[in-house]
Parts: sequence; C-alpha cells; structure tokens
Amino acid sequence: MEETQCQDPIAELIVTYKELNGSTIEELYEEPSPLEFMRYVAKNTPFVVRGAASNWKATKTWSAKYLEEYLRGETVNVAVTPVGNADAPTPQGPDGSLVFAKPWEEDQQFGEFLNYVVQQEQGDSQKQQNTEVRYAQTQNDNLRHEYASLFNHVQQDIPFARIALQRDPEAINMWIGNSRSVTALHKDNYENIYVQIAGRKHFALLPPLCHPCVNEQRLKPAHYERSSSSSSGTEEEIVPPLRLELENDGETVPFAIWDPDRPAENATEYSHLAEPMRVTLEPGDMLYLPCMWYHKVSQSCSPEGICVAVNYWYDMEFGGPLYPLSNFVRSVSKMNKT
Repeated sequence: MEETQCQDPIAELIVTYKELNGSTIEELYEEPSPLEFMRYVAKNTPFVVRGAASNWKATKTWSAKYLEEYLRGETVNVAVTPVGNADAPTPQGPDGSLVFAKPWEEDQQFGEFLNYVVQQEQGDSQKQQNTEVRYAQTQNDNLRHEYASLFNHVQQDIPFARIALQRDPEAINMWIGNSRSVTALHKDNYENIYVQIAGRKHFALLPPLCHPCVNEQRLKPAHYERSSSSSSGTEEEIVPPLRLELENDGETVPFAIWDPDRPAENATEYSHLAEPMRVTLEPGDMLYLPCMWYHKVSQSCSPEGICVAVNYWYDMEFGGPLYPLSNFVRSVSKMNKT
C-alpha cells in the first residue's frame, strides 16, 4: 500500500476494501438458497446467476412481435429525452452548468412506442442520432399495474429473496428500450434482483464506500418539455421538439457527476482509486445488486431491436452498520471538499 494512501484514511478505506473484496462479480449457475443469499446480503456483495430465468415464460416468448400483439391497444407511459439521458446530470444554459434532467413523459399506444424503438435501433445510424429517445421506464411497480396482463409470465417474487428478507417485493418493474438509453451512475435504497429478458444489459458497479470517488454534487432540477407545436416527435425531424426547462423552485438533487466510462472528467482526488465491477447480463440471467451500490447501466438489443428487463425491488434494512457507515463516509468526504 502506498504511503500517501496510508496517510489519508478515506483512501486507505477504499484501498483496503478493494484488497479484501476484489473487483470481480461472482458467477453462480443455480439460484442460491435463502441462507446462501443472506450471506451475500450481509456482506453487501453482488452476484449473477447465469440462466436463472431461462425457463420463464417471458424469456421464452417476449419477442417484439409477441409484445406488440399481446399489448395491442394498450396505452403506456413513455419517458422521452433528446439523447437517452433520463434522470441524469446534463449541461444546461450558456455556461454549461450541470442540472439534474428529468424526462418528458407522455402516454403512447404501445404498438406505436415499440415500433419507434425498433425502427430507431435498426434504422440508418446517422439518422437515428437526430431523433429523440423513448424508453418505457416507469419505476412505480408497473408490472403489477400498467403491464399487469404480462405479470403471470414472470415469477411473482424471487423465492430466495422473499424467504431470506422476510418481505414481499416493494415494486416489480419492466423496462423496454433500445441501445440509445443509458442510465447514469446512481444508487438505490433497495435490494435489487435484476432479470434480463431480451437483449443485454451492461452494468458498471461500485460499492457504497466509493462515494468519495463519484463526485456527488447538489444539482438544480430540470425537466424536458415538448414544444407546443408538436405532440410527438417523428423520425423525420432534424431537431427533436424537446427543450430543457429549469425548475427554479425545486429542491436540489444530490447526484454523482463522475462517469466510470469517462474517468478523467469531473474526477475527485479519489476517483482514480475506483475499480468498477463490470458484468453483462444475457437473456435469462439474474443479477443481485445490493442496496446502495452505485450502478451505471447501458444496453444492447436483441436481433429484433429491443432490450427488455424486469427487476424486483425489496426494501433495504436500515438497521445495522451499512447505512450509518455509508453516511459517515459521505459526510467526511464532503468535509474534505470544504
């Protein structure tokens, strides 16, 4: 261990964690028992189960054609952004200062939405750069409400998680989009079981103790609005009819502005110590993403041009050392900046 790191307790904490835990994600080939799962929860350590959902009806049947026919006539909520940057730090104004940009949301016929996603993915690469990005990403238990007709195609919960955590999932969500949508680095206060159905998801993960590396800032909130001249964008439009509007009366949002895929930008003095764990989920794979882990998510599509996933959120346990320790590291990191 370098002498300079030993003299800095934050650096020593990050380095020691890496030395004791490594930087690769354990791969399993069968689901863990509730007891085995609880050991991972206790250590706050992720794992992936290859092929765990390969026999689910959803994994076997949810092609683009199947979904379009099954949900024909249904109306769904769609997040719309210029470049796939929903809920992300985004430059705004003449000085390029960062704001927390929320998407424009609108209801669309499912078939219209899905056709747009597929055509954008499979169309001319130059042309797609000039069209808005649409993503079905409502995180409000949508698979038991908005997409309830599809709920019996997946498991109603994850048995090893329900038994170990002694609770039902707080929310079960479905995500549908194409490769243009990227989820910015962030964390959630949930134990997350993430299941890939079609296409692939690419995760970059960092443990909670890497807070000093991610350069959390309080960002002014903003949201995209669609121009009044158009109710929906089309592929022919050169400039998407969306504008970013600052919410002057909104509370600032604490959010990481460091990107593990652009490590030299917006870095802190500790960012070079971060070694993201990376994993790609194939169709049928299941990822345990522990609570409070930072994660950036990108995706690539199935041959049909879609990416579909389902996730199960279980409330985290706030008792024990994890939450107060993470807040302590966060507070000390903020003190070092002043």
